[in-house]
Amino acid sequence: MRHSTTAFFLIVVLLPLLPNSSEAGWRDDIRIGGYFQGMGVRISAEIPEPEAGSGIPAGHPDGNGMPAGLPFGEQTWWEYRFQNRLNLRWFATPELTFTWEMRTRIFAGDLVRDIPGYASGVDVDDGFVDLSWMITEQDDWLLHYIPDRFYGEWARGSWSVRAGRQRINWGINTVTNPNDLFNIYSFYDFDYPERPGSDAIRIQRFSGFASRMEVAVSPDRHNLENSVAAALYAFNTRGYDVQVIGGYYRERLAVGGGWAGNIRGAGFKGEVMFFGDANQNRNNNFIASVSADYVFTSGVFMIGELLYNKEGGREQFQLMAEAFSPDNPSFSRYQVTMQASYSITPLLDGAVSAVWYPDESAFFVSPSVTRSLMTDLDLQLLAQIFLAGDESVFANAGNVIAGSLRYNF
Repeated sequence: MRHSTTAFFLIVVLLPLLPNSSEAGWRDDIRIGGYFQGMGVRISAEIPEPEAGSGIPAGHPDGNGMPAGLPFGEQTWWEYRFQNRLNLRWFATPELTFTWEMRTRIFAGDLVRDIPGYASGVDVDDGFVDLSWMITEQDDWLLHYIPDRFYGEWARGSWSVRAGRQRINWGINTVTNPNDLFNIYSFYDFDYPERPGSDAIRIQRFSGFASRMEVAVSPDRHNLENSVAAALYAFNTRGYDVQVIGGYYRERLAVGGGWAGNIRGAGFKGEVMFFGDANQNRNNNFIASVSADYVFTSGVFMIGELLYNKEGGREQFQLMAEAFSPDNPSFSRYQVTMQASYSITPLLDGAVSAVWYPDESAFFVSPSVTRSLMTDLDLQLLAQIFLAGDESVFANAGNVIAGSLRYNF
């Protein structure tokens, strides 16, 4: 294991230092890119005690909704993350390309030390092949590696076939994507701009302007009934890009679609999906999200989205442990989201996101600023704040403040 770890570090550290593919003496059929990032994260939350006499331990689903073993009361944790993103692409032939993109991360600080099972939560790979590697785990830090893109692609004429770990992006909206059956992402995940991939086979055929047919299958390695298989047909009509989707999603039949166009200069997008339970074990669900975006003459870019999720909502909110799925992509049945971004100066960008959960009597606010310090070096500061009443699922959601320094190569 010592030799394999050493070889791994040589690959991760030395590859970004190799000459760029455009320079003389280096192969022009290979592309290398990525970034190094250091981040500090401060998390504060109140861990409630279960009701007296209930006999329910902390961390139980009917208890306080937090991992078992946490201390009660107001708590503050500091975590330090160091990440290397490495993207490799080999153009083997004019028709055949291989892609390998990976994350190598160090987690250090209070969360690793104080949260029971924290390392197990990091060392997770839901793909058909488990490629997650916990390189080392210590009392207060750990080193983890996982590829989120690892596929080969053959393309000729109007046909494209891709097999392996990839991102199948069927979502249209910026915030909520019930159309994204294969690898939906979390709007609250501030440390993963690339978004996850899935192990799948995807076949595409393009036929004219904005028209294509796709078929994709992502098998589950444990239970075939938890697999995902679907088809998409996309076309353009009257200035609108429209897509129709039908398939099977983890024991549910899925039918829906989406659109993207504009009304008087404002972008107008939407996604709708119906999920019918194949085994009648769960309620059917209908999800609709509609959004509009507009660039004002002042340079402010705004996005607004309305979401309805018939079976939406959570009984508990688990700190930093919530995962979304296309058939339940929200914390509440209703959700109203607003985003605004603005270039304050050529080197300084500001943004703010706000979410209102009407049926939970709660708000979420996330401001951020990004400063370009020099070419390929950026500094970002952000916060995530939940405001909710004592009876809301977000009553103990906690708040996050993070700062990161990122160098792109």
